[in-house]
Amino acid sequence: MPLPDHFDLLAPLYDRLIRVDSEPSLGLHLNLPTEGWLLDAAGGTGRMAERLAGSVGGVIVLDASTPMLRQALSKGCCLAVAGTTERLPVANGSLARITLVDAYHHLADQERSLAELWRTLAPGGRLVIEEPDIRRLAVRIIALIEKLALMRSHFASGDRMAADLRRLGAQVEVRAENHTLYVVADKPAA
Repeated sequence: MPLPDHFDLLAPLYDRLIRVDSEPSLGLHLNLPTEGWLLDAAGGTGRMAERLAGSVGGVIVLDASTPMLRQALSKGCCLAVAGTTERLPVANGSLARITLVDAYHHLADQERSLAELWRTLAPGGRLVIEEPDIRRLAVRIIALIEKLALMRSHFASGDRMAADLRRLGAQVEVRAENHTLYVVADKPAA
């Protein structure tokens, strides 16, 4: 029996159910503004893309859920692309900024996803992963709830994400704010 796609079911309600607290911090960590393109990987309803669109040359929201992408398109701020982070339909080195907000733990193949995100990031570009800090009790409880809801979540520590990115050649810093980690990875200029 196939597992339910929670995000397809939640799409019409997602923006009302899930709060957005991170936009000011995310913009700072992304070192905005920039004239280049930003990829909001696993960007769902485009709620972060909508908030960041005025600070970049353009925004692409990539998500596997078509209902989530419909919500993103309705905001009128971005291009919406159906796909996964494991196989990005984006040219090598074409993105100035990439963000992955509260989604790393949902990725089917985290290592492959990081390699693809890194491949598409331009020299001198920046990737920011915003993820709940699994070292916090409240986040561990959420992780357990997601497992019980069959969401196939795999939370990783900031140190593990940073180590995986360093193997790709990234200069990485892990920043903690309350219950959130920001893994900030810079690609050296060519």
